[in-house]
Amino acid sequence: MNQLVSSEWLNQNLDKVKILDASWHLPNVKRNSFEEYKTSHITNSVFFDIDKYSNQKTNLPHMLPSKKDWEIIVSNLGISNSDHIIVYDNSEVFSSCRVWYTFLYFGHNPDLISILDGNFEKWVKEKRPVSKEIVKNEKSNYRANENSSLVINKSKVNENITQNKFQLIDARGEQRFLGLQPEPRKELRSGNIKGSINLPFQKIINENRTFKKKDELIKIFKSKDISFEKEMAFTCGSGVTACILGLANSLINGKKPIIYDGSWAEYGLK
Repeated sequence: MNQLVSSEWLNQNLDKVKILDASWHLPNVKRNSFEEYKTSHITNSVFFDIDKYSNQKTNLPHMLPSKKDWEIIVSNLGISNSDHIIVYDNSEVFSSCRVWYTFLYFGHNPDLISILDGNFEKWVKEKRPVSKEIVKNEKSNYRANENSSLVINKSKVNENITQNKFQLIDARGEQRFLGLQPEPRKELRSGNIKGSINLPFQKIINENRTFKKKDELIKIFKSKDISFEKEMAFTCGSGVTACILGLANSLINGKKPIIYDGSWAEYGLK
């Protein structure tokens, strides 16, 4: 797998890759990602809307789309199966990992889908090329190959409470996990899934938005009594930051992440 690329590498390969700006913010944060994209983005990048490019037939936020819809979405973005895709966002590596995971789920070559380590913030601080141009690539003919083993549903989660076949790791902040802070979605109760382990995603990212090194990540996972010998699945508020933990785990052992797609947005409904 080729999970991360550096800003230096991307700067040298801007014309050889397809770049996606996958910026997204929690519903209680008053920011418009597309308006911010129009103001400034990495040169050659296309805006990727994780809400729009998701399953539109459910009330749950940004659930995985169907295979057919994904092929249309990616083809319209001008991305081919042979393209090396670089994903970034303009926050805490928030939503880019969700897009990385979705491409893996639909069978994109894991060596050809990467996160920009350090994100947009580091890129701008290094004074690398940015643009206001809205990029439109020529339409392609993308073909997906769905890997349903990389997703679990609510019934599987409930089953695991008694059977304990895998570790369910929650990426939300500790206060939300413990039910001491209200959820950003008003229709949700506070709390967590019985038996789940809390590992806030912020713990695995450095201040400069780069991922911590493998040996540090191992220590962080082990500090939560997470076993690398037992299968892991990841959850969060709505299936976004769970993918950050999924990427961190893949940096440790090369495994593709398993995500509870509905996450607390489904499990925590009042």
